Amino acid sequence: MKKNTTFIILVILAFVGGAYLSTSNKLEKVLPFFLQDKNSIVNEEAAYQITSFSDDQLSISEVVEAVGPSVVTISAEKNVLRSGSVNFNPFGFGSLFEQFYQQPSADDFETIEQDIGTGFVVLAEKNKRLFVITNRHVVSDFNLNYLLYDYQDQVYKISNIYRDPINDLAILAVENMNLPALKMGDSDQLQIGESVVAIGTALGQFRNTVTRGIISGVGRGITASNAFGGQQENLDNIIQTDAAINPGNSGGPLINARGEVIAVNVATSAGADNIGFALPINLVKNSLENFEATGEFDRAVLGVSYALISEKAALLNEVPQGAYIQEVFADSNAERADLKVGDIITKFAGKKITETETLPKLLNKIQVGNEVELEIWREGKKQTIKIELKKSNI
Repeated sequence: MKKNTTFIILVILAFVGGAYLSTSNKLEKVLPFFLQDKNSIVNEEAAYQITSFSDDQLSISEVVEAVGPSVVTISAEKNVLRSGSVNFNPFGFGSLFEQFYQQPSADDFETIEQDIGTGFVVLAEKNKRLFVITNRHVVSDFNLNYLLYDYQDQVYKISNIYRDPINDLAILAVENMNLPALKMGDSDQLQIGESVVAIGTALGQFRNTVTRGIISGVGRGITASNAFGGQQENLDNIIQTDAAINPGNSGGPLINARGEVIAVNVATSAGADNIGFALPINLVKNSLENFEATGEFDRAVLGVSYALISEKAALLNEVPQGAYIQEVFADSNAERADLKVGDIITKFAGKKITETETLPKLLNKIQVGNEVELEIWREGKKQTIKIELKKSNI
């Protein structure tokens, strides 16, 4: 019998030292102008610079020291009624309702604050502007006031939040922030067994907590929910790691041995130890590039629900490998292109759909408004369909 495993999205990592991460490349990060020194390579046209570390072998503590200032804690403020502020009216004046309930005044409320997640600073290449990346579910409540704390516990005001409607990502614009930015690596080049470090606000209490581990798998697909089983979300093409990821780590960086962020921590398994998941950084790169171009999270969306047919399943069922369409959404690009339930998309924009080259991964490389060619398998025959990926209304 198949065992059901719950993967929990982490709304709300322990310092390990002494081990070494082997690398022959330099460790680089973007530093703000006020951290310049005589050995730095200064960009005269912008208030940032690249500082390089030429050590051939870097300890975890060296990696953490270099990237730690780029990791931030996200906190939420909310006004709540003070305990005992709603009282019975002992004089019995007014209606029955008024006798038992007095309208609370402003003095009856208090502001509480709780650390709820993590983020990290990146540099937008085109406009040389600093942003903070986190998960969308960390900042999903429109009724909360969000604040940001750096590694020295200095607080910053978040001026705007841009939420990705498709992926569990958000870009935060922060006032007067001049923190160092992490260098983004290439998540397509990850190797199984590669050493990684995770940094975050563990359990919503312990800021700048660090854990280490390896890349356990790539191209995973899971259904994640919150700790209460609600807000389910399908996550495709994600990275699996055994680095300890705890509630509060959502939105934090997963760092490789070169000090590059290669993923965004997003979920953990409720039924097993040492199984965590992260969104690949190339997804962030595409989102940031699209955001710079449009000022929004406009995305090329196909408009289907699908199940991936693996190579093994394809052989057993004598069908091609690809994305099996289970639902076509109304008024979507897929409906306009006459895609149907039961179709198997075998190629997207000339690329075969596999367990590693998934449909979302290929779709994220396409800009809104572009036309792509799909190869599908319908009722035992191959067909080619051209589809214009307009801005989605779904």
